[in-house]
Amino acid sequence: MSDDSSEIKGKQVRNYTKIDELSQAISRGLSLQNKRMVYEESMAAAEHLINFFGYSDRVIDNMLEPEDRDAFYTMEDIGVLRTEREETTLFDGREWRIHYWILNISKIMSLAQMKSNYMDMGEDQDFSVYEEIPDEYWSLN
Repeated sequence: MSDDSSEIKGKQVRNYTKIDELSQAISRGLSLQNKRMVYEESMAAAEHLINFFGYSDRVIDNMLEPEDRDAFYTMEDIGVLRTEREETTLFDGREWRIHYWILNISKIMSLAQMKSNYMDMGEDQDFSVYEEIPDEYWSLN
């Protein structure tokens, strides 16, 4: 990642993410799956994730512990990460596959910039549907 950004079809594209942007993307990506994560949790998840990548946009899968891999699968589900594999032939003729996890910068940016109605809802609105049910429906008779 020698450049800070590149140009594709006249459009400036970044090849890095910021920690607060990643945190927002994680939180909003989870909210699309009707899951919630408070700011402190999404920031901790973003920091945990970015610690693997450092200044790169990819990491090799075999460096992950099982619990970290589970977290990476969750991040893949919301689009923050994607996978890629490379195949090579060893000297003895065997095929070797190398699996990579890649930061999906464009998806991170779009999730971070997305307006989230779910996050803006007040606690009272979560259960307002029950107020519309007539009282007689609540009786056990």
